Formats: sequence, C-alpha cells, structure tokens
Amino acid sequence: GVRMRMEGREEMQGAVGLRCTWDIPPPAGTQAKWVRLNVGGTIFLTTRQTLCREQKSFLCRLCQGEELQSDRDETGAYLIDRDPTYFGPILNFLRHGKLVLDKDMAEEGILEEAEFYNIGPLIRIIKDRMEEKDYTVTQVPPKHVYRVLQCQEEELTQMVSTMSDGWRFEQLVNIGSSYNYGNEDQTEFLCVVSKELYNSPNGLSSEPSHKAKV
Repeated sequence: GVRMRMEGREEMQGAVGLRCTWDIPPPAGTQAKWVRLNVGGTIFLTTRQTLCREQKSFLCRLCQGEELQSDRDETGAYLIDRDPTYFGPILNFLRHGKLVLDKDMAEEGILEEAEFYNIGPLIRIIKDRMEEKDYTVTQVPPKHVYRVLQCQEEELTQMVSTMSDGWRFEQLVNIGSSYNYGNEDQTEFLCVVSKELYNSPNGLSSEPSHKAKV
C-alpha cells in the first residue's frame, strides 16, 4: 500500500509544473474540514483548504466565517444565490489551478462569477483567453464581394483591362441589344467581377476604389 501511495504522489508532482500552482500553504488545522455550499439550489461539497486557495476570495472569507454572516440551509450548507452551472469550473479551478470548460459554456458567464467570488488568477486567465479569441476572430478568412457591371460590347475589352487590382473577372452575361444607334445594334453585357476583402483587425475593410466604368 505504501509504495502505491508514494508513486501516486510523485506523479502529482510531475503534473504540477503545467498548472497555476498554489504557493499559499493551507492554514494550519483546516486540512480536513469539509464545507457544504448550496449554490442556487445545488449542493457542492469541498474542503476549506480548496476554498482558501485564493485568500482574498469571497469563498475563503465565507468559510473562515470572519466577516460574512452567511445564511445556511437546513443541512448547514452555506447559501449562495448564484448560478450553479458556472460554480463547478470555479471550484475545480481552486482544486487544481486549471480552467476546464465544456465547449458550450460561455466564458463571459465564468468571468462574471470569478469576479463575484473575487478569484484574481482566474479572472486573468479568462480575460486572456477571451482576448486571444477576439484576436483569432479578427484573422477572418477573406469575404468575397461580387459586383455586376453593365457595359456595351465595344467597352468590354477596355473595361476588363482597366479593372483595378484585386478584382477578378467571373462571368459575362449577354443581355442582348437594348437600344440601337442608327442601324447598328449594340449588344449589352453584364460583367460579373469578384474581389477578396480582407478585414483588418481594427474592423475596417480595406478596399481600393473601383476604376472601371460602370
């Protein structure tokens, strides 16, 4: 039994390097004190040691019971009127220093709760993650913009040759002759051109003005 326990402990130490390691020693005598929390009707069971990892947090002050006279339910659990959905990841963060979220869980929701519970390191991690996301969103793939230009047959070659940079010729539609000069029928064309628009990170799309005759 002893050997197993030792190996387990070594493994844990190996993994700690990847995490936000808690350097605050647990307050003496609080090691094995279990705390029940009733968050919005859901019961969470944890230890004082976990709750006191972040000493400035509301949860640490709550379980030390110094300045917060919190209501308790009939089982003696501290009542906290907050959304239990987001409390799980917060409690897990206090347990192991890592933020683990389900893919459909909004980071804004966690941020809101982290700010309520006043958990500094977690607030920083979420804000960093949200900024990273914003940054990757601005590196969006280019949008395709299409324009349809109407012109007569004789203008066609000139128009295609004077198209400004970045515009690509896509399609030509013959719409027949709409009017004539004297005896000469002028065939009208619709010319479809496209361009890739890259959104720059400040949100303004850069697009040179179009030189072709419309």
